[in-house]
Amino acid sequence: MLTDFGKILIFFIIGALFVAAGMFTAWILRPRRPYPGKLAPYECGEEPIGDAWVRFNVRFYVVALIFLVFDVEVVFLFPWALVYRGLGLFGFIEMAVFLLILLVGFAYVWAKGDLDWDKPRPQVPHIERPTPTKPEVQKEAEQTPVASTSTTH
Repeated sequence: MLTDFGKILIFFIIGALFVAAGMFTAWILRPRRPYPGKLAPYECGEEPIGDAWVRFNVRFYVVALIFLVFDVEVVFLFPWALVYRGLGLFGFIEMAVFLLILLVGFAYVWAKGDLDWDKPRPQVPHIERPTPTKPEVQKEAEQTPVASTSTTH
């Protein structure tokens, strides 16, 4: 008679055999008509031109990290929802604090603009100053005191 672990081992072996049989069948039945376009590397619909060590925009990473943070946090909501009645008021307050922290993080990310894919370029303030005419420049030069260059030791 098999133990519980033996049944699990047999289940995994049968699962692996199903995967191997499916891949073997697909290998046997697939068409074999290679041509240069099919053998070229495919990169999300883009032509693979240039060096592979291209710098990617940091927004890809920021969006991925934001997604992971909020996605993992949502995973904590499901077990809490299943045992909500048994936790009582303490469980409710604890989850309310947790969600408040999430909302503060979400508001920060939103206010910072990391949820916008196309960030607006920062506008540098430019001060329009009238250009002085020649008599004004000469007048300023006359009024500016000249520093003494002699030093005493």
